[in-house]
Amino acid sequence: MKKAAIYGQSYAITSEKEVKTLIHVLQKNKIDFYIEHKFYNLLIEHEVLEDSYKSFDNFNDLDNSFDIMLTLGGDGTFLRSATHIRDLDIPILGINTGRLGFLAIVAKDVIEESINLVLKGEYTIQERTLLSVKTEPKTKDFEELNFALNEVTVAKKNTTSMIGVKTYLNGEYLTNYWADGLIISTPTGSTGYSLSCNGPVILPDSKNIVITPIAPHNLNARPIVISDETKVELEVDSREKSYLVSLDSRVTTVANHTKILIEKTDFTIKSILPKNQSFLKTLRSKLLWGEDIRNKTNV
Repeated sequence: MKKAAIYGQSYAITSEKEVKTLIHVLQKNKIDFYIEHKFYNLLIEHEVLEDSYKSFDNFNDLDNSFDIMLTLGGDGTFLRSATHIRDLDIPILGINTGRLGFLAIVAKDVIEESINLVLKGEYTIQERTLLSVKTEPKTKDFEELNFALNEVTVAKKNTTSMIGVKTYLNGEYLTNYWADGLIISTPTGSTGYSLSCNGPVILPDSKNIVITPIAPHNLNARPIVISDETKVELEVDSREKSYLVSLDSRVTTVANHTKILIEKTDFTIKSILPKNQSFLKTLRSKLLWGEDIRNKTNV
């Protein structure tokens, strides 16, 4: 590893120690690094940085000469960093400055250890599927950033009434969900909004996506797991003139009866998993705490 990009968001500036630890490790190993421009200005403003450093502004400032993207924050920061990476194939290592995350998996106290493991090649790469979105007619907000790493969600807007979401899989009619909305989730997003709506947890390397209704009116409407090669088409009917479509945290208003076309992108986001971390370890810590409690009581 010779060249790195560092990305953070506003709440990460409270983690002065972690920022300084990361910079120290990179300098110690003579790694050339660039800090995302807005984050860099925040660090300067709050006097976290003692020296000046190189920065980058957006996707156009990055290229394949970068060996790694390091994120400082939580899972939301990791998700946002993907909009800078896009199809550049730069792997991401998420450093968590808050509670343990599913994407930002490196805890505060193992930053140096984890970076050293990456430098020694003691890590694996998890390729994470993304979903692309097209609409008929076209939606301006989806012309550039039309992909999601976690999920694509359609939801009602400005109404207490449910919406109807006609759903087609590879052109064949599935059903009309009457609900507050519908989530189309990747394996990465299966531990997010979909999970909160009783969707299943899917391991990151699974070749599936999940359709999860939000507060469905029909009691027999359940989440369904489908192949990630499936092309999903949605058409929403609402009492309002429009509804919401969100790609991870990016929300857009779309007119009624607009067709939403969803399919797997032709590129993936690569997340780095140092040898001292694992998805199942994180899963046990965050979701299956009952098992850990029983194990501790048996010691």
